[in-house]
Amino acid sequence: MRILHTPMLYTIDLQGMEFHAFHGCYDLEQRVGNRFEVTLSITTELGGIAAHDAVEEAVNYLTVYEIVRERMAVTQRTIERVATNIIEALHARFPAVRHVRCTVAKLAPPLGGKIARVSVTLEG
Repeated sequence: MRILHTPMLYTIDLQGMEFHAFHGCYDLEQRVGNRFEVTLSITTELGGIAAHDAVEEAVNYLTVYEIVRERMAVTQRTIERVATNIIEALHARFPAVRHVRCTVAKLAPPLGGKIARVSVTLEG
């Protein structure tokens, strides 16, 4: 009997990344901007990272942050599109990534009353 070995996976979480960006469906939001928070959970293959202490094989946290920063700088009308852009960019840069859970929150959105945040979470 042959035992199948599946690759070991691990998860990297980056929580509470804050950005000033210009996403929104209203012209004022796209001119003035707002504060946004991004939280990521990235599931990827472990490969030789732990066995060989191979940092060059790891999903680099700084690179992940830079990808998120770059995607946040591209103005979109919906935070759903922003989250999609982030997920697609992470998969393109890191082929070993299996799954990304991305939450984009608009902090204190201009809805006519007090509200802490509105957020969406996409997975892909």
